[in-house]
Amino acid sequence: MGIKNYIGKRAKPKKGSTENIKVSDYMSRNLTTFRPEQTVLEVMNTLIKKKISGGPVVNGKNELVGIISEGDCMKQISNSRYYNQPMEDVRVEDHMVKEVETIDGEMNVFDAADKFLTARRRRFPIVENGKLVGLISQKDVLKAALQLKGHSWK
Repeated sequence: MGIKNYIGKRAKPKKGSTENIKVSDYMSRNLTTFRPEQTVLEVMNTLIKKKISGGPVVNGKNELVGIISEGDCMKQISNSRYYNQPMEDVRVEDHMVKEVETIDGEMNVFDAADKFLTARRRRFPIVENGKLVGLISQKDVLKAALQLKGHSWK
């Protein structure tokens, strides 16, 4: 299992530029997380209730161990129907993505936008000292851009 951390460019910010706008300024800290032992049905209920498309999976020490999304749940629905198996016993740990890319909270939010485009992801977790501290989504990057629209983007 691998957690890959993408740090990005470390150029010195120019005064008055948007270079000092960090991922940590826009990431969500109040996260909906899942546990490996939860059922996929529980995840599906939470995704619908909270109107989210997925979330990080953490162990008892709040260490990131995976991500589960609507797509992962959809695969399980399809498999359960195909193999005629009940979904009540299907666990998150068997269907989550274990190879998770993270990004650094110190990364510039516009570099994060580039990372979203190249990695084709909807969300990136932020981990500090092995613990999950936040999550940034494409929507968070869009919010940052809208808040900065009056500034020069050079």
